[in-house]
Amino acid sequence: MPEVVENTIIIGSGPAGLTAAIYTARANLNPLVFEGLQPGGQLTITTEVENYPGFVDGIQGPELMDIMRKQAERFGSRHVYEFVDKIDVSERPFKVWVGGNLHLAHSLIIATGASARYLGLEDEEKFHGRGLSACATCDGFFFRDKEIMVVGGGDSAMEEGNFLTRFAKKVSLVHRRDAFRASKIMQDRLLANPKVEVLWNKTITKYIGDKDGQLTGVRLLDTVTGEEADVPTEGVFVAIGHTPNTGFLAGQLATDDSGYLLVTEHTRTSVDGVFAAGDVADTRYRQAVTAAGNGCQAAIDVEKWLEEHVHG
Repeated sequence: MPEVVENTIIIGSGPAGLTAAIYTARANLNPLVFEGLQPGGQLTITTEVENYPGFVDGIQGPELMDIMRKQAERFGSRHVYEFVDKIDVSERPFKVWVGGNLHLAHSLIIATGASARYLGLEDEEKFHGRGLSACATCDGFFFRDKEIMVVGGGDSAMEEGNFLTRFAKKVSLVHRRDAFRASKIMQDRLLANPKVEVLWNKTITKYIGDKDGQLTGVRLLDTVTGEEADVPTEGVFVAIGHTPNTGFLAGQLATDDSGYLLVTEHTRTSVDGVFAAGDVADTRYRQAVTAAGNGCQAAIDVEKWLEEHVHG
């Protein structure tokens, strides 16, 4: 059993986790941050970030995360590039296992985010940020006056499809069935949009790109006839939902039906002393700036909780 009990361990390294690291480090809590093997979270697969305040000309996603990390380290945060295997929050101090090693902490901040679901096709990672996206509000601006596709049939697909018509010349909505599962009001709004065409009973089986690795088209399968056809497109937005990265928690914290952490009183989870920030608990906004704000809240909540329960 390790003798050191950390003030706080932060699990996750996106805008929420790194902002929490900045604030807890500045509060002299000397946080330990487990970043996983993809430090920076979803923003590391985003090329250009244009909507994060303070960067007039935009900034590369990985660069933004690197700046946040260095800012946290300046105040004394410690960063480990490994995944957390499991935790035990049944008693305090909390237990965190990483690569076979046990760490103890008075408090935890869970900021592991959510992963956009993709189609799982060959070469998918290659086209990320090169015509393929899962975030219309992040990347829609780059598709001004272009013809693009949205994949999905739920509310998020309707919302993304409508939103993208602000930029795109035409949006083709690809849906594998002949009816949407989205709410009626969202369907009606999309179907009434003159810039939208619905491709019913279709699914994408292959991404097609040019020699520079830029997406130029897709192969569409007709789910009724079985026929396939290559169709040109300048962008594909996959809107089939997100999966919160909460599997390692093994059901120890309360979640909604989709696995997102439930929080009360701002960032408190169902276990006293465990806090959540960012997309792991956010089903609505999913933006870098809201995740960062949430990380700040979690850090302040942790600082006050430690004063009351540990340092007081």
